[in-house]
Amino acid sequence: MNKKQFKYLDIIIFIAILGSIWGLSEVVFSHLLRIAGIPYRSGILIGIGAGILGVAYAYLKKPLLFIGIVFVTILSKQLVVPLLQISVMCKANSCLAVLLIGASLAIITLLVKPEHNKRPLGRIFTGATAGATTAISFYFLGKILAPCQNLLAYTHLSGFISYLIDKGISWILFPGFLFPLGYLVGSRLKNRDISFLTEKPLLYYASTCSFVVFCWIIIAFVTVYGF
Repeated sequence: MNKKQFKYLDIIIFIAILGSIWGLSEVVFSHLLRIAGIPYRSGILIGIGAGILGVAYAYLKKPLLFIGIVFVTILSKQLVVPLLQISVMCKANSCLAVLLIGASLAIITLLVKPEHNKRPLGRIFTGATAGATTAISFYFLGKILAPCQNLLAYTHLSGFISYLIDKGISWILFPGFLFPLGYLVGSRLKNRDISFLTEKPLLYYASTCSFVVFCWIIIAFVTVYGF
């Protein structure tokens, strides 16, 4: 395998790892937050997703690859379909939220100058703006895709304002904090010595692929059995 092929394979594995970690948080951490009764669960999960995409952005500098990470995450959430024999629409709105935060961050990071996200305040602005875009888009698109009881509770005259207060603020604050944090983690990873990739590539690929499989086993187990 030549160096170019290794590069493409590394990117695919990197996307699979981040998407699997995000999927793990969407399934496992979401379950834990629900059991613990912690408020702003959706905002926290959106923030975690933004943080993971922050890692990807710092490491790869290729926002268009966010869609691959989003795709892996959505697939992990849709394991409910084959495992529990339920409709794909059961997770439609939560998958929509994942797609929207990924698309929002990809578009914003593509539109702004690279220097913007090199500054901490710029990264905070990027994460918060993506969170706001996601919250507003989800309010309108979610009611069309899967009009669940949670969204329909905000259909009255002042519903949109109530929605922004109850949900939207957390969807802005958590990405605004966690996207810069993820960027910092990605920058640290990028600057680490990774010479072992060329010295022991088989060990590297075996360990990373095993990690992805492990994540999906945990996701499947929690999907079926919970805690």
